[in-house]
Amino acid sequence: MTGDPVVTEHPVGIDELLERVRAGLDRIEAEAAHDAARAGDALLVDIRYAALRERDGLIPGALVVERNELEWRLDPQGSHRAPEATSHDLRVVVVCNEGYASSLAAVSLRQLGLHRATDLVGGFQAWRTAGLPVGTAPS
Repeated sequence: MTGDPVVTEHPVGIDELLERVRAGLDRIEAEAAHDAARAGDALLVDIRYAALRERDGLIPGALVVERNELEWRLDPQGSHRAPEATSHDLRVVVVCNEGYASSLAAVSLRQLGLHRATDLVGGFQAWRTAGLPVGTAPS
């Protein structure tokens, strides 16, 4: 498959894969993601696992979707989609803990046709460091 930055003809390491993947994403910084979500221009999707959400808290208003369910929950054509997954034009900002797994997840969503999918640079930790709102995870 030519032109696909993810498919390679030879094995690559994760650092090279991340570099290739990120070259095709319009990654977003925490403040801009916050503003876009508040304006209704982006859906923040937290893919961190439960232990991290319980330890560090939640981004208020973010949709929580475990990574292993992401594609099923955000595919606008899928039978298991979340109510928020309304269109392939939806701007999805994937949030992981530090901004690594989210890059790979965003590319996976793009392969489903969510052409505006991207991820949060630095992940949840960058969000928290920026002093943006963090709520507590339900017990």
